Amino acid sequence: MTATALAAAPQPASDPAAPPRSAPLYETYRFELLKILSLWRIRLLLLACLLGPGVLVAVMGNQSSLPADTVFGRWMGATGWAGSLVVLDAACSYGLPLLTSLVAGDVFAAEDRTGTWRHLVMAVRSPRRIFVAKALASTTVIFLTVLLLAVSSAVGGLAGIGNHPLVGLDGSVIEPAQATRSVLLAWLSVLAPTAAFAALGLLGSVVLGRSPMGLLVPALVASVMALAQLLPLPVAVRLALPTQGLVAWRGLFTDPPQTGPALLGLGVSLLWAATATVTAYRLFLRRDFTDLSYDGSGRRALAAAAPLCGILAVSCLLVGVATPAKGTGIDRPKLEASVATSFAHLYRLQTAELHRTDVTESQLAATAACDKGGNRVEDGGPGADWRCVVSWHLPGASAVGTAIYQLDVTADGRYVADGDGPKEVNGSFTVRTPRGDAPNPLWQIDGLVDLLDPTPKG
Repeated sequence: MTATALAAAPQPASDPAAPPRSAPLYETYRFELLKILSLWRIRLLLLACLLGPGVLVAVMGNQSSLPADTVFGRWMGATGWAGSLVVLDAACSYGLPLLTSLVAGDVFAAEDRTGTWRHLVMAVRSPRRIFVAKALASTTVIFLTVLLLAVSSAVGGLAGIGNHPLVGLDGSVIEPAQATRSVLLAWLSVLAPTAAFAALGLLGSVVLGRSPMGLLVPALVASVMALAQLLPLPVAVRLALPTQGLVAWRGLFTDPPQTGPALLGLGVSLLWAATATVTAYRLFLRRDFTDLSYDGSGRRALAAAAPLCGILAVSCLLVGVATPAKGTGIDRPKLEASVATSFAHLYRLQTAELHRTDVTESQLAATAACDKGGNRVEDGGPGADWRCVVSWHLPGASAVGTAIYQLDVTADGRYVADGDGPKEVNGSFTVRTPRGDAPNPLWQIDGLVDLLDPTPKG
């Protein structure tokens, strides 16, 4: 009905001999946008993105049990910004690929199921403008949901917990003003990989026709890539996948920020988005809109998969040439430097909680000695069998302090170090302060290894 109304809209007077003019792009875009927003599932999705994260963060931040196994989860009770980052991490793992499936994965297939292509083509008179309008409308809705997630989680965290400093992934304390900028930049950085999966959704919707399988393309591709990211892949292959852009924002919360993976993730995601969109555009223009029985074809599926395989190979080559890191990007020297740096920062935080005399990182001179799986295993790559012994010095003391950590290092460079003693340093999850028991900053360390760093820092 809406397509018929668009066709019946009054057109400006023109020469009868002149060819019919196409409908304006803005009007076509507005029509497609309203059509998407009229769907009940999209309205429910927007409502959930507006209310759900804020309520969840405000409630969880005031609980005694926090999701310590997630990035920034153990700091949700300390600052509202941590809750926004917990929502961002969950959205990158599950929400954003599913979101692109619900919106972009059905934007073309819906016309095939309802049989309205002929009416729409007659109304707009330009398949090119139809494609552009549908692509822009679906991307607008997807970006709107990301905006609602970001605003809702930030408002809920600030209202429920407060605007307090945030502890970064190297133990450094990020002041509220800088935390605001970093959180905003983190949410903005995931728009590029989200656009890449939205383009894959458009491609699946064009290729598979009325089949509902088009809805599964972005989620299926994201799941396969996420499983691949769990493997100890070479750095060049890992950074050539758009899923790496969904976790590269973590590097923005170290001092100095690890901007290399984030910039590479941005470039790779935009390259995937452009390739998938152009492929979908060319296949869309080649289809016969008079064929009411069109239901996709295997040949078109192969034509769609070939450019994506090519862009993966090109991305691997370009990233391999651009990055100096080799192998998995995780080795003993880098891990030792990262653990020592994080320990020094968090030791100062513990000192402040206990109201002891402050020391600087240079005075502590913290070092770490790490080993993976004993002498028979090479000290490199991800795994849950890393063990590190941290040593440090206090001014005026002749004894050397030591603390033991058991590390679980994931293939993307993130690690969680669990304290294994001594009890008064990192063996207990609380410390006794003049104001009562408080969380022990040294009990568990959330850290991040820069996969692109060829030499250790610290």
